[in-house]
Amino acid sequence: MKIYRGFNLPGAGCALTIGNFDGVHRGHQAMLALLNNEASHRGVPSCAMTFEPHPRDYFAAATGKPELAPARIATLRDKLHELARCGVDQCVVLPFDARLSSMAPQAFIDEVLVRGLGARYVLVGDDFRFGAKRAGDYAMLDAAGQIAGFDVARMNSYEVHNLRVSSSAVREALTEGRMDDAARLLGRPYSISGHVVHGRKLGRDLGFRTLNLRFSHWKPAASGIFAVRVFGLGAQPLTGVANLGIRPSLDPADVNGGRVLLETYCLDWPAALGSEGGYGKIIRVELLHKLHDELRYDGLDALKTGIAKDCADARAWFAAHMASTAAPIPRI
Repeated sequence: MKIYRGFNLPGAGCALTIGNFDGVHRGHQAMLALLNNEASHRGVPSCAMTFEPHPRDYFAAATGKPELAPARIATLRDKLHELARCGVDQCVVLPFDARLSSMAPQAFIDEVLVRGLGARYVLVGDDFRFGAKRAGDYAMLDAAGQIAGFDVARMNSYEVHNLRVSSSAVREALTEGRMDDAARLLGRPYSISGHVVHGRKLGRDLGFRTLNLRFSHWKPAASGIFAVRVFGLGAQPLTGVANLGIRPSLDPADVNGGRVLLETYCLDWPAALGSEGGYGKIIRVELLHKLHDELRYDGLDALKTGIAKDCADARAWFAAHMASTAAPIPRI
């Protein structure tokens, strides 16, 4: 998949869909499958347009109301990875800034869709709005397409067991620790990927060396302690226990600057990797089962005891579910 920053694309047009695609859930996947089919019929590449930051992140910062920002399901890396897995040919990542937020709907159509992307087909969701103050809607886009020469289609909501699949539903499941429900909505276990980075290295003093991934957004949809599987360190996934959050028992002024981390301890570390073998590698961590919320421990001895209990609880969970976790879990 080709990735573009900005909306001036080479080539002779595209079949386009537009959205935040946070989580790339089953509803998104159905839309992207339809998009790819339409692109194939027209002989043009399929293209997904998304925004970074999320528009609600931008307005939360602009108005000084951080509580309005949505919890983030996925990092940009994971979003792009899933879009590529869905077979999208191109992805346009537009910076959502003051200029874009104030662009009138007709200007968005003229500058971005027509002149910038050469859209030949535009597929949107049933609740799609665009342009300054969300003034543009499907009817306006459809009318503009008839004049400018591109087709417009709208896809209705995607439902599973009478539940509308949406990023909001995924966020709610993750926030409440309902990892099985989140997996059903996503069509796969919830995961986070990235490069393993250096941390404070406190884990080695505690006897629990961790693999650290930074979650770039300050407000992840999921948080707490989880039984996990780690991919990318060998031919087979490794079981482990992970903390996703801000580590309330540690000094907020530590080397990670109070940022959200996913810290993963592998229950059985491969000797072939050596003690430093994880740094710099790109790994993917599947969060399969939530053990509990983050806890504040009174001192490092209490923290060490708490981690040991989490490891024991994770081992017990894997022992009870080994048949379903021994092999990669397929996409639903």
